Amino acid sequence: MPPSVTLRVLRKVHADLSLSQRAVSVLDSLVKDIFERIGQEAKLLVRSNNRATMTSRDIQTAVRLLLPQQLGRHALSQGTKAVLRYQLHR
Repeated sequence: MPPSVTLRVLRKVHADLSLSQRAVSVLDSLVKDIFERIGQEAKLLVRSNNRATMTSRDIQTAVRLLLPQQLGRHALSQGTKAVLRYQLHR
């Protein structure tokens, strides 16, 4: 089984730390659940505005609606940085 995204990110950010398989599994489930909720909320926003295409703005709004203030701001900041890095290196 390949290492999870959670474990790969942990190794990049804190190479000296480790997690049990159970902890990695719990974190993977949490991340998957949050992604699904963000997607569902963004889908509702698209439908409520009678549009056919989901945009980054829909995702940003969904994050603001679902996550607490400070966590939401941090998530949006990191997401924006990731998108910019992707656009620079594609």
